[in-house]
Amino acid sequence: MDWDKLRIFHAVASAGSFTHAGQMLTLSQSAVSRQISALEEEITTPLFQRHARGLTLTDEGELLYTAVSDVLARLAEVEEALKNVQEAPRGTLKITSSHGIGTYWLLPRLEEFLKECPEVEVHLVLEDRELDLAQREADLAIRMRAPIQADLIQRKLFSVHYHMYAARDYLDRNGTPEKIEDICNHTVVAYGETAAPEIRDINWLLDMVKRLSQPGSKGRILRINNVTGILQAAEAGIGLAAVPDYVAADRPHLVRVLPDIPGPTFEAHLVYADALRQSKRVAAFRDFLVRAAREWKY
Repeated sequence: MDWDKLRIFHAVASAGSFTHAGQMLTLSQSAVSRQISALEEEITTPLFQRHARGLTLTDEGELLYTAVSDVLARLAEVEEALKNVQEAPRGTLKITSSHGIGTYWLLPRLEEFLKECPEVEVHLVLEDRELDLAQREADLAIRMRAPIQADLIQRKLFSVHYHMYAARDYLDRNGTPEKIEDICNHTVVAYGETAAPEIRDINWLLDMVKRLSQPGSKGRILRINNVTGILQAAEAGIGLAAVPDYVAADRPHLVRVLPDIPGPTFEAHLVYADALRQSKRVAAFRDFLVRAAREWKY
């Protein structure tokens, strides 16, 4: 069997559709479909049941998927073993994190790691959605919740606390809320519908406004789909926003509003696949992150 077709088959089986597999492989949906059809003709066996909601594996497809998964896992182990023959960490390291943690916590510290490991080439992917580490969409992730998959190694790094903030000039123009019900008469900057749906309570401020609003409330809602946009809107004096405390700490023109009312707290975790346990580049970055989190005094 042709290995390229098997690789595409594995991606389709993991993604559950030709379209999503094509996005992972940077191939068109039609090209993926042709390769799967060619593989099924080659082995004279249907591998998928096609229906309106997507694809499911046949019994034969399940058997092949297990075999290809085993081969891929073994190849990953061999790849790491070959790389680890060298004494110093080297190779490409693909790291994924949310926009907020990646932009405001990781990037200011990343130069130190690059100096420590000059032969490691870092690819940083800032995505609020979680990439599939088991399918090697990334080598390592910083996530705002602990993973539930048994084949992922995790380590808690630090806690992120949210509060309500606004620019000083916004409060001068519109008044400072004195009780929680007052926010219903202010402009509130909230996360858009597509932002980080897997993060619990990420839109706590918007939920609070919806719960407390009464007929005649004069408040408005501005939705933005990532923390950078929300932060810039707050700094521009547009309205009240939920901002991580460690981000606001570097911006003295932002004022914590109703400081006794806390927002959610998220635990940042370092996560990587068990298959990369022996990887020198992953171990080097893990040790760097743990040290950076321990030294962080905020």
